[in-house]
Amino acid sequence: MVFRNVIVCHMVPGSDNIVGDVFGYYDKSTRPQDLGVIGRRLLSLDDLYIHVIERKEDPRISGQKRGLPAFQKIAEAIAPYVTPYPRYWKNPSDSVAKEFYRWVPDADSAPESADRQLTVVVGRIKPGAEPDVARIFGESDAGSLPVQLGVTGRWLYSIDDVYVHLLERTAAAAGGGPDHNQPAFAKVMAELSPFISPYNPETWHSPKDAVAKEFYRWQAED
Repeated sequence: MVFRNVIVCHMVPGSDNIVGDVFGYYDKSTRPQDLGVIGRRLLSLDDLYIHVIERKEDPRISGQKRGLPAFQKIAEAIAPYVTPYPRYWKNPSDSVAKEFYRWVPDADSAPESADRQLTVVVGRIKPGAEPDVARIFGESDAGSLPVQLGVTGRWLYSIDDVYVHLLERTAAAAGGGPDHNQPAFAKVMAELSPFISPYNPETWHSPKDAVAKEFYRWQAED
């Protein structure tokens, strides 16, 4: 199973290509895979920058915590565009969101498709609401809804007042989009409403407006 870290920062709107090109250069000219990094995705939503780092295993076990050999050069190059989000920020580790819930189906009920797609949903979370959100998803994931929707994994993170939901689904299910009108899905959304709200209410019109846009992806070839 892939282990993921999620970094959340502010980003100047419209600078996606500049930031993506910086990572593209260093991902090609260095070998992140030698440090256990097998992939990365950069996404944006409004003024947010979301960096999903994919590793072979938990860096707390492997000891490989660096994202790129040229970390300092990258940080300097994107500094005019990417800045810390948390109000309590003191060092780069404060930009790493904390995972507070994960779910993957049992082997017997997991979809057979190896072709899976990752969707990143972003919102705001009420301070201290992580246990409540985890409970709501735990109760739902214990039922049949995830399998019905083709979900192959779910990971929830928070940082300051930002909520990040990594939703992995089979390609077939992701292509059709979730059925927001399904009673069971609507029930989960209603239960989450006291704790989770749109990141930017002014631009939010439907659940699809909470989906971050991927603007860069790199995958190790060896």
